Amino acid sequence: MEERQEGKSRRKTRVGTVVSNKMDKTVVVRVERLVRHPVYKKYVRRKSTFKAHDEANACQIGDQVLVLESRPLSKDKHWVVLEILKRAAG
Repeated sequence: MEERQEGKSRRKTRVGTVVSNKMDKTVVVRVERLVRHPVYKKYVRRKSTFKAHDEANACQIGDQVLVLESRPLSKDKHWVVLEILKRAAG
């Protein structure tokens, strides 16, 4: 991992859930975040999906994973699975 002088990484990390693992060495990760609505001040759930590189094909659907931003690995894939935080039940 690339480190700066003060110990902070420039790369973004996200925690998300694996929604697809049908591709070879690639998983689709859904990341949810809460955003406050500008007018109504209510918190709204926003979802983003990222394709992430899974070298060992270890991720299963439903796993909670930590992904790290990386250089472009393909047309759509520029995240790498760092670790599996929680396995899917069953």
